[in-house]
Amino acid sequence: MELRELRPGLWRWTAFHPEWRQEVGSVAYAADEHLVLVDPLLPSDDALDTLVRWIGKPVTVLVTIFWHTRSADVVARRHGARVLGPSGGKAAVRRRAPTMEAFRPGDALPGGVEAFATARGSEVVYWLGAHRAVVPGDVLLGDADGGVRLCPRSWLPETTTLERLRESLLPLLDLPVSRVLVSHGEPVTRNGRVALERALSG
Repeated sequence: MELRELRPGLWRWTAFHPEWRQEVGSVAYAADEHLVLVDPLLPSDDALDTLVRWIGKPVTVLVTIFWHTRSADVVARRHGARVLGPSGGKAAVRRRAPTMEAFRPGDALPGGVEAFATARGSEVVYWLGAHRAVVPGDVLLGDADGGVRLCPRSWLPETTTLERLRESLLPLLDLPVSRVLVSHGEPVTRNGRVALERALSG
């Protein structure tokens, strides 16, 4: 595992997901009073444990969607972390991380993180304002051109169209986005708003 420091207090790493059979991304954010981990998947080495000890702050795990519960329960046991997930996927997250606490978009979250609702009702997108970073789960993916794209239609519920998903993500364009730290594919580490505009232009 290589913890890539994107800027002071913000890291991203990848680890192999045995079910997905691909490398997936996770994010760590050292806020004033918390170490926030978004969709963490623990690798086989102890690099993340070293970061947790070095930061020395209470740990919170934020889950974007129940598929991304990943190592949340392990982090909770190992580091006494709180696990927070969107209320739309509450039952599914709790099956994987029994201590999960549910929240709704708009609720106050540790580290000043904000959660934005998506048309995929069980998923949220996080905004790390201190780093001008959008952190999606599955609704936005890295593309082959260094930008982002919407997830495939087959990933959405039957009643949800790509157009509805696109419309639900438009509020992200009101943010001063520099980075889009996707879980699947390469992250966008500069000109993030331009990448979002292209993905949501329809």
